[in-house]
Amino acid sequence: MKYVYGPLPSRRLGQSLGIDPIPFKTCNWNCVYCQLGRTVPLTNQRREYVPPEAILAELREALAAHAPGTIDWISFVGSGEPTLHSGLGQLIRAVKRLSDIPVAVITNGALLYDPQVREDLRAADAVMPTLAAGDARLYRAITRPWPELTFERIVDGLATFRQTYAGKLWVEVMLVKGLNDSEPALRDLAAVLRRIGPDAVHLTLPERPPAEPWVEPPDEQGLMRATAILGGLAELVHPATGSVDLAGCEDVVEAVVAVIKRHPLREVDVARALDRWTAGQVAAALETLAAGGQARLVMCYGERFWSYAGAHYATSSTSL
Repeated sequence: MKYVYGPLPSRRLGQSLGIDPIPFKTCNWNCVYCQLGRTVPLTNQRREYVPPEAILAELREALAAHAPGTIDWISFVGSGEPTLHSGLGQLIRAVKRLSDIPVAVITNGALLYDPQVREDLRAADAVMPTLAAGDARLYRAITRPWPELTFERIVDGLATFRQTYAGKLWVEVMLVKGLNDSEPALRDLAAVLRRIGPDAVHLTLPERPPAEPWVEPPDEQGLMRATAILGGLAELVHPATGSVDLAGCEDVVEAVVAVIKRHPLREVDVARALDRWTAGQVAAALETLAAGGQARLVMCYGERFWSYAGAHYATSSTSL
């Protein structure tokens, strides 16, 4: 499948079946912590990158391949910014007609100042935007956005969306050591979050290969400071446990690429996800991936990760 993948264990959504409505790294941010590497080049054009019919056909196939109760959420999340697909609202409504499974959209939230984008997302059961800074300077330093996507626009868009959105608004805060884990940075962020009024604030840490090699998670003191300052709505979201479900894939190479194109995997998790294939098949498939230019091994935080070969990490990242 090209556009539907998983289900994957999600730290916030249980077993999440992913829908990726845009080509790899089609994004209007170039975040320093992005697990899919640098955005080369940035784009802020909304258009129909993928025909909705192609996505829905794959979704029907994936739903038919999984027993009821094995998928907790259907999530629009993938290799870039899903709100750049101009037909996202149509897709969300079509998915809800196909299934009773709740629908989430994981987004950077940068386009929520646009009334059409807000209308598109109103149909989702949960919207999960990112906000990692409480001032314009830090916002630019972390996200390196398309020039028109100013800090004021993202905050105004989030606050306006909150006023009319009846679903769950869960804001993700990615904490990066030395950037947004200081007391002043966290107090500024807390003030902005109070203005927006989300249902929850999820604190997350960089756990996979970041775009920039100097990105690290905060130390214990930084984490304690964040939870104390960001208040009762904030909680640290721990890494998801469980295996990637590849039941709908017949080809092992296709199965691995479908996941790592959106979600780099630890080498041990790749082996666990492919346990229905023999060790020889798995070894041959991984060798084919590396030799064919579809994937590569990357060292990060002392662990080996399989990542998509098209990801642009900083040149000082360690590849194997």
